[in-house]
Amino acid sequence: MPDLLLIGGATDAMLARMEKRFTIHRLAETDLATQGEAITHVATNGHDGVPAAVMDALPNLKMVSCYGVGYDAIDTDACLARGILVSHTPDVLNAEVATTAVMLMLALYRNLLMDDAYVRAGTWESDGNAPLSRSPDGRKVGILGLGRIGLAIAEKLRAFDADISYHTRSRKDEPYRYYGDLEEMARDVDVLICITPGGASTRHLVNRAVIDALGPEGTLINVSRGSVVDETALVAALQEGRLGWAGLDVFEDEPRVPEALFDMSNVILLPHVGSATHETRAAMGALVVDNLLDHLDSGRVRTPVPECAALNA
Repeated sequence: MPDLLLIGGATDAMLARMEKRFTIHRLAETDLATQGEAITHVATNGHDGVPAAVMDALPNLKMVSCYGVGYDAIDTDACLARGILVSHTPDVLNAEVATTAVMLMLALYRNLLMDDAYVRAGTWESDGNAPLSRSPDGRKVGILGLGRIGLAIAEKLRAFDADISYHTRSRKDEPYRYYGDLEEMARDVDVLICITPGGASTRHLVNRAVIDALGPEGTLINVSRGSVVDETALVAALQEGRLGWAGLDVFEDEPRVPEALFDMSNVILLPHVGSATHETRAAMGALVVDNLLDHLDSGRVRTPVPECAALNA
């Protein structure tokens, strides 16, 4: 059987299917100096990717199957140069990540965590009604990145009569207001939702100027990659009142989160769980294995990353 290197974890269901077709090597238990030459396939995730030293130790690598829609931890340029096909798991997590983004927006507008704490602390009984919250209905929402998940977010926000705008590198054929300038869009909206891919091209795209344009009445939500937002600038803006609220599912140096955020009542922090439901993760795992098995059988995959589309022809 062909040899597969497993980077990170895999569910029992994934392992059961992979073990029927591959000899599996776990990275922590594998001597790549002696075993690397035999490995033709890699199963990894968007966080761990394939480190350069690992890639160099696999001279016969043919395909990398990534668990996650984001794949910025995989050097696709190096893969292309070597003819290595890379796949990921788009679409199956669109709805779940979109739900997380909308959930963060609703929770921030309606003081969900503060009101829950108000009841648990007995303050409702001792002090009476909690402070009023804000309505999320009819808000101007700017979406940074109008790909599959961005469109799913826009669709879900229709239920709240949101006025949708978006910023991407080029205009799309969609019924939403397009901004070629991110700072201008941030100035015009109440909520900025980040759902653009990570990587060098989008690093700190949301910088101090964009955050200041969003302003003290603005809300920033990030369900994309922590690198998209300048975290130092974000923390400073929240501390100084230059930004009103933030809902964050991702961070620059996960799992480390700036401690300054912990005591802020206007911030909601999630441990990168945008797609973390049993149903969605099962679908992602199944697609990872589908791509591996399809490559074994046909040399092609179901969901190549865009950079590898030509290799998949």
